[in-house]
Amino acid sequence: KAAPTAATVILAFCWVYIRKYQSRQESEVISTITAICALAVALITSALLPVDIFLVSFMKYPNGTYKDWAAINETRKQIEDTVLYGYYTLYSIVLFCVFFWIPFVYFYYEEKDEDNVSKCSQVKNALKYTIGFVIVCAALLLIGTFVPLPPPSRQNSTQWEKVQYLFKELGSRDGVAALSFSISSLTLIGMLAVITYTAYGMSALPLTLIKGVRSVRYERLENTEDTEQVEQRIGKLKAKCGDGRPLSMRDRRTLQDLETRLQTLRRQARHLEVAERDCCTKVGGALRPLKILLGVFFFLVALLFVAALFISNLDKALHSAGINTGFVIFGTNLTNPLNELLLALQPVFPLDYVLITVITVYFVFTSMAGIRNMGIWFFWMRLYKIRPERTRPQALLFLCMILLLIVLHTSYMIYSLAPQYVMYGSQKYQLQTPQTTAVTTKICDADAPEDQCTITRTYLFLHKFWFFSTVYYFGNWAFLAVFTIGLMVSCCKGKKSVIEGEVAADDSDFSDDEYVH
Repeated sequence: KAAPTAATVILAFCWVYIRKYQSRQESEVISTITAICALAVALITSALLPVDIFLVSFMKYPNGTYKDWAAINETRKQIEDTVLYGYYTLYSIVLFCVFFWIPFVYFYYEEKDEDNVSKCSQVKNALKYTIGFVIVCAALLLIGTFVPLPPPSRQNSTQWEKVQYLFKELGSRDGVAALSFSISSLTLIGMLAVITYTAYGMSALPLTLIKGVRSVRYERLENTEDTEQVEQRIGKLKAKCGDGRPLSMRDRRTLQDLETRLQTLRRQARHLEVAERDCCTKVGGALRPLKILLGVFFFLVALLFVAALFISNLDKALHSAGINTGFVIFGTNLTNPLNELLLALQPVFPLDYVLITVITVYFVFTSMAGIRNMGIWFFWMRLYKIRPERTRPQALLFLCMILLLIVLHTSYMIYSLAPQYVMYGSQKYQLQTPQTTAVTTKICDADAPEDQCTITRTYLFLHKFWFFSTVYYFGNWAFLAVFTIGLMVSCCKGKKSVIEGEVAADDSDFSDDEYVH
C-alpha cells in the first residue's frame, strides 16, 4: 500500500507544480503529460534510494549478526537483484525520457510554431532532430559496455585491493556498465545544473523569505512617479519637432528608449494593480512571521548541508584512496553531522525515508528558485523565462529535463553528505580479536569481511567508473564556491518587488494580457 500511495502523492505534486507554471494560453496536453511524467520518474527514482539502504540494513541485527531469513547468501542476492532491476527499469525510463520522448515533444512544438506545417511534417521533422539524441544515447551505451577499467599505475597495493573489491562487488555484467556509464554521463550534466541553479537557489531562497517583498502601495506610488517623469521627458522631446524640424539621431534613440520604458512601466502598473487586489498578496502579508521562520529554517538547513559537504570533501582529500580511484573513502574519519543523524534515524524506517524525501524536495525547490531567478540559459544566451502561469510548453520541457538531471545528481550529493549511510546503511559486523575470545561489534566499512557487509545497489551506479567520481568530487568544491558567492550576492541585494520577474522590457502586450485577464 505504501508504494502506490507514495506514487500518487508524487504524481499529485508534479501535476500541481507543472500547472502552477504552465501558460494558460499555450497549454498543450502532450507537453503537460510529458512534463508531469518526466518529473515524477525523477522523484520516484530518488525515492528508491532510502528503500535500497533500508533493505541492506534490515538484513542484520544491531549486534552485527544476520537475521534468520537473510542468513543464506542466495536470499540476500535475490533482494539485491530485485533492487538492481528496479534501478534498471527506472534508469532506462530516464534514458528514454531524456534522449527520446522529451526531445521529440520539444521539437514537435517547435515545428508547430511554423505556419502551414501539417501534422505529418511536424512528426517527421521532430523525429529527424530526435535521431541525434538517440545516436548519442547509443554511443554512451556502447562506450559503457566496452570501456576498459585498468588499475591506475603506482597505486598503493593495499588501498587498490580495497577498490578492486568494491568494483568486483558492484558487478561485472555489461548491462550494468552500459547503463551506469549513460546515467553517470547524465549525472555529470546534472552536476553542472546543481552548481549553477541549486547552489544559487539554496542561498537565495532563505534570504528572500527572510527579507520579504516590497510594499505594493509603495511600488504603485513609485511606478506612478516614474511614469509621470518619463511622459514629461517624451513630451519635451516631441516638442522639439513641433515646428516640423526633424529630431537628431541621438534624440530619436532617446525617444525610442523612453517609449519602451513607458510601455514597461504601464505593464508594471497593471500587474501591481492585480497584485494589490489579489487575496494571495494579503494572505502572504499576514503570514509574514511564518515566512521569516521558514526562511531561518531553510537557511540553517543550507548551512548544515554545506558544513556536511565540506567535512565530507575534506575527509576525502585527507583520507581517500586518491584521485585515480575517484576519491573512494573507507569509513568516516571526520565526524559528519548529517551522516550521524541519518544513522541514528535508520532503525526506524519512515524517519530516514522522510528525511531523504525532505532533502530531495528541498533540492528541487531551491533548484526551482535558482532557475526562476536566472531563467534557462545556454552559455550567455537566455532561452526561456520561468514565470507562474506564463511559461511556454518548450520551457516547461526544458525545466523538467533540468530538474530530472538535478534529481539524478541528488543521489551523489546525498552520498557526499552522508557517505557511510548511503554505502552500508546501519549495518554492523562482529569481529573476534585473535588474542582473546571477545567479540566486538564494528560499523561496516571496506575493511569488513566480504560476506559480512552488503553494499547498496545505489553505490553501484555511483562508483562503477572512478573517473566520474573524481569529477563529482571537484564539482562539490565548485558547488561550495558558488553557494558562498550566491550567499554574498543575496545578502547585498535589497527586497524583491512583489511582481519580480513578471514584467520585462522584451515582453509583449499579448503575453501581458494573458496574465492580467
